[in-house]
Amino acid sequence: MRFPVKRFLSYYKPYLPLYLTILACDFVVSAVTLVFPLLVRYITKDVLGGDLSTALHKVYWIGGLMLVLVAVQNIGNYFVDYKGHEVGARMESDLRSELFSHMQKLSFSFYDKEKTGQLMSRITNDLLLLAELFHHGPEDYVKYFIRFVGAFVILFLINAPLTIAVFCFLPFLAVFALYFNKVLNKALRRNKERIADVNLQVEESLSGIRVVKSFANERVEIEKFDRENRRFFDSRKKTYQAEAYFFNGVGTFIQLITITVIIFGSAIIVNHALDLADLITFLLYISFMIEPIQQLSHMSTQFQEGITGFQRFMEIMNLKPAIENKPNAITLSEVRGAIEFRQVSFRYENHLHHVLVNLSLRVQPGEYVALVGPSGAGKTTLCSLIPRFYDVTNGAVLLDGIDVRDMDLQSLRHHIGIVQQDVYLFAGTVMENIRYGNPAASDDEIIMAAKRAHAHDFIMSLPNGYHSEIGQRGVKLSGGQKQRLSIARVFLKNPPVLILDEATSALDNRSERVVKESLESLAKGRTTLVIAHRLSTIRNAQRIVVLTEDGIVEQGTHDVLLAQDGAYARLYSMQFELQV
Repeated sequence: MRFPVKRFLSYYKPYLPLYLTILACDFVVSAVTLVFPLLVRYITKDVLGGDLSTALHKVYWIGGLMLVLVAVQNIGNYFVDYKGHEVGARMESDLRSELFSHMQKLSFSFYDKEKTGQLMSRITNDLLLLAELFHHGPEDYVKYFIRFVGAFVILFLINAPLTIAVFCFLPFLAVFALYFNKVLNKALRRNKERIADVNLQVEESLSGIRVVKSFANERVEIEKFDRENRRFFDSRKKTYQAEAYFFNGVGTFIQLITITVIIFGSAIIVNHALDLADLITFLLYISFMIEPIQQLSHMSTQFQEGITGFQRFMEIMNLKPAIENKPNAITLSEVRGAIEFRQVSFRYENHLHHVLVNLSLRVQPGEYVALVGPSGAGKTTLCSLIPRFYDVTNGAVLLDGIDVRDMDLQSLRHHIGIVQQDVYLFAGTVMENIRYGNPAASDDEIIMAAKRAHAHDFIMSLPNGYHSEIGQRGVKLSGGQKQRLSIARVFLKNPPVLILDEATSALDNRSERVVKESLESLAKGRTTLVIAHRLSTIRNAQRIVVLTEDGIVEQGTHDVLLAQDGAYARLYSMQFELQV
């Protein structure tokens, strides 16, 4: 992947005036730094080597000038360090917001493939390292370039042959550095992947800690974590080996340069082409030439980590959502709720077999339709096509006679409410979770929605009522309580189309009865599709559709389908026998 330089630099644009000020300060600080050895040379060569009667007066003046330069240098360094890091942090914040917003746009098919730990690593660790590159990247390169070029020019003016001798080492150093930069880049990228795997393992283990403990599998989780942790350690070890080669190699070049200056400089002094003051100045400026090389070698790790982080950032940003609005997407103002599946075929990405093949089904506005059948027949998939969580492979899904692919996604999904078996509640209060159905709702509207969902009484029994904290994923609530909160959330949304996906299958009989009453109340006046395995819960459906791997095999009411003694009757009989 080529590094997108233009895109990288574009993030400086909002802060360009401030960053240019920082670079200007860097220029001044670097120039001041280069002046000090010249002042030392002037004192040792001209002041102390001239008229000693006026030497002390001149030394005091130069000392005063040095103090002024030190003050300028420290003020400049403070501004560069403080404001530079601030700019880097602001840019990091911008990128994190942009990445998170883009992730919100990506389709279900993306999250079907990606691991949560990997994504968390990209949005946290990668961008944290990238902030340092944003701050130190151009700024440090400008600073050290000025010092290197300035030192080289001054050295050349002092003694050209000795400067050229020193310069001969630099091409070899550059080739050495470029080679190991590539090695480091690969190693650091591998580190990113390994730490993301560690994050994933931690996230999965802690999220499922109740399952872990219920099976007494703490040792299994520790072993899985240790395996990923060792892989990360091994990748870090290889990185440190590459760094050791790199830094020690650079250090060797620096030592060779210093030895060359001392030996050849001494020989030039013997031949009276250089005096001692010039040699001392030469050695001081050699340190200024060497300092950028030393610092850049240490910066290489930071640079490569930042570059790798930005490349991983761009990998996500370059992904286009599988499902997007058309240019002239229709915004729905009112929905009656007529749904039609017209010759629909669907298969998941990278799957060879279709889940649905040439399926056709019509649901009238306000109709209560139940979908039943064996697991894997495509019931949930069929319902996922209505809000465009996935797009059909062939055929069309229509809402009120309009292809859902022609509708604005936000508008479409605003008119569809979904209650699932696996309820997801956010960490926070009861009221915050219900309000998720309509962020603009008032407290009174939230309480009314809770009452309609038969949730008000249990909410008021909580320590702080509607302001009670429910824990991550609603861990402080029972299954039935969580389900009623999810129903209250949909009541608050008030959609004309409702999808109930196994909404009561994980509940006990008492909770199921209460939740069933809530769902029946919710379904009144809405087009409702119910996915159910417990056939006793959908006996009163206006129409039951039996879906198998062969498609829709039966349709009708509960009594009619039992009388046909077909697929539905067999399913119902099996469940009845199991219950008995």
